[in-house]
Amino acid sequence: MRRFTYALLAVSMVLASCAQSPTGRRQLMLFDESKLSAMGSQTFEGMKKDMPVSSNKKINQYVQCVANSLIKQTDAKWQQTPWEVVVFDDDQVNAFALPGGKIGVYTGLLLVAENQHQLAAVMGHEIAHVIAGHSNERLSSDQFIQTALTVADGALAATGTQYQQQLMTAFGVGAQIGVALPFSRTHESEADIIGLDLMAKAGFEPAQSVKLWQNMAAKGSGGTPQFLSSHPVPENRIKALNAHMMVAEGYYQQRLSRGSQPSCSKG
Repeated sequence: MRRFTYALLAVSMVLASCAQSPTGRRQLMLFDESKLSAMGSQTFEGMKKDMPVSSNKKINQYVQCVANSLIKQTDAKWQQTPWEVVVFDDDQVNAFALPGGKIGVYTGLLLVAENQHQLAAVMGHEIAHVIAGHSNERLSSDQFIQTALTVADGALAATGTQYQQQLMTAFGVGAQIGVALPFSRTHESEADIIGLDLMAKAGFEPAQSVKLWQNMAAKGSGGTPQFLSSHPVPENRIKALNAHMMVAEGYYQQRLSRGSQPSCSKG
């Protein structure tokens, strides 16, 4: 059992190192960014082949306008990234961003995000996932969990521990509920705050982010308890946004004082 303890201690030490997110949170990053970008680009190309892409010029210009306004507020590294924005003709109320600067927006989202400000809240959130390295962090976390469980399984087998299978099942459940799901909620909450700051700095009304999630809540998506969900429930999401709203409003007012705001329209 001593080897088991040492193994867990060694893995825990790995978590104490590594990078920091834009909010100052420690991150475990095990994967090469260029390889992740290549994977993101490959995935995006496959999606463009498999899903219908909107040919509506006005909608494409509208979504691109919002994206451009947000990207201008990112660090130099990301402003120099060749971002690609595609509108998929699909009823899903969703958007996503992949490593390598690939952004997808589904036309169904444009029915719920009622204006440029609400669309900016969603797209800012998705851009935040990329600039915060959440894909790398999640893949690194998954690998860490698998490695830790494999080490634990070997250590228990070596000691002849009774009820090994039951213990490993418990470890697996504990890892999922105790690490993987909260990790996803951490990413979502962090992306909300980073995205809120991005939209405010770009000149979009930060308070519209709350209205967006109220719209999302009205659509309804079931009653899964938050501790078993990978996303914060809308009520908690709104609370967190409101708690940060004064900071975001400060950025927004600074933008207004310079007299320039985005003017993105669906036409």
